Amino acid sequence: MFDNLSDRLGNVFDKLKGRGALSESDVREAMREVRIALLEADVALPVVRRFIDAVTEKAIGSEVLKSVTPGQQVVKIVDEELVDMLGGTEVEGLNLNAKPPVVIMMVGLQGSGKTTTTAKLGKLLREKHGKKAMMASLDVNRPAAQEQLKVLGEQVDVATLPIVPGQQPVDIARRAMESAKLQAADVLLLDTAGRLHVDEALMAEMKAINAVSAPTEVLLVVDSLTGQDAVNVAQSFTGEVPLTGVVLTRMDGDARGGAALSMRYVTGKPIKFAGTGEKLDAIEAFDPKRVAGRILGMGDVVSLVEKAATAIKEEEAEALAKKMAKGEFDLDDLRMQLKQMQNMGGLGALAGMMPGMKKAKQAMQASGMDDKVLVHMDAIISSMTPKERKHPKLLNAKRKKRVAAGSGTQVQEVNKVLKMHQEMAKAMKQIKKMGGLKGLGALFGKGGLGAAMPGLGGPGGPGPMGGLPGLGSGGDKGPSVDPDTLPADLRDMLNKK
Repeated sequence: MFDNLSDRLGNVFDKLKGRGALSESDVREAMREVRIALLEADVALPVVRRFIDAVTEKAIGSEVLKSVTPGQQVVKIVDEELVDMLGGTEVEGLNLNAKPPVVIMMVGLQGSGKTTTTAKLGKLLREKHGKKAMMASLDVNRPAAQEQLKVLGEQVDVATLPIVPGQQPVDIARRAMESAKLQAADVLLLDTAGRLHVDEALMAEMKAINAVSAPTEVLLVVDSLTGQDAVNVAQSFTGEVPLTGVVLTRMDGDARGGAALSMRYVTGKPIKFAGTGEKLDAIEAFDPKRVAGRILGMGDVVSLVEKAATAIKEEEAEALAKKMAKGEFDLDDLRMQLKQMQNMGGLGALAGMMPGMKKAKQAMQASGMDDKVLVHMDAIISSMTPKERKHPKLLNAKRKKRVAAGSGTQVQEVNKVLKMHQEMAKAMKQIKKMGGLKGLGALFGKGGLGAAMPGLGGPGGPGPMGGLPGLGSGGDKGPSVDPDTLPADLRDMLNKK
């Protein structure tokens, strides 16, 4: 997400940071480029004007222009204003403190992703908040809409209201309230009907359901890919229904990001969640500070660690730690690491979250490297016999040819996987010296992030997947991560582990 905007802003700030001194005209010229970048990202014009005026006023102050690092100071000001534009430093989650069942009403246009988002929230409430959730579809217009929610409910293990053919939305809402109370549900999610556009009939139905259910949260679901139109839709709903927040879907496919940057300012309502993929766990709380960091190429290390904590099973980490204690690390262990990387979103997602990795991500794209690389590597390892995976040294030239043929790859690619295994074995020995993998604290120790992640560069050298620039760990090929430079909330998280 925000790829185009991030690239444009990165180029502007690289010029500023490359100068030892800045004049007022330098700042104003840079702000002109930033204005164009924001408008091209489909950010609403009033939002762009307010943003540019605020940044320019602060950036041409004497404390900035006369500072030792004026370029860095300007970037800091832009970061602060971006956070403010996106909703401030506070993350506004769901209000679950009301008397149960807490009613969450989902509204939006047809095709915006309401039903899938309802199921995602049901799963999130059950897994992350420990709440007993129930879902009810009030959409009697779209064919099979109620059946769709029922199927999704089974997939995420969240109860759905039984379907009664012919019942109208307001009556379904009443029955859902009664059923949720009888089943002692903590949260009731109401998936309402959408339309192709905002009309009087839709709004009348929304108001009637709102009156019957008295929801604690009314979440507007909008497709971020519609750009400025998403903001217009939000404005239309804001005037008719008492919205408490916005959910932006398809954020992973939105390279511009205009909807996210405009939504809070135009509607006055916080963006509470962002849909980041088709999978039913691909939803995350919208954190303005983290999103601003991604836009400016500063990374999002906290989200990276959270993804790692979700993807890496503690039992697997402990089993690996025991093997490391004996000096063992075979290709089955490497395959497990590759699968964990895929579970965390793949190479592109990881590089996008690591500070300063924007150029590395671009290098990956330019070289044609994507998540298929992980799939190919898995195929190569799968083509080996159990004995070969246990003892990689058995792989002579003849065996390598067989493995390459079996996996549909070249011998050179087989050699790269074996090289990766060697690098990982060295890295794992370093992690052992730092106290092991438990709690993921080792990811941020002396060896750096690259040492703990397969293919992102071993200690003091380039990664074995062709040498990704900037992804080394402690050598001259890339920076290591000093724990003292990490955000306070990340350090706290690691200390608690």
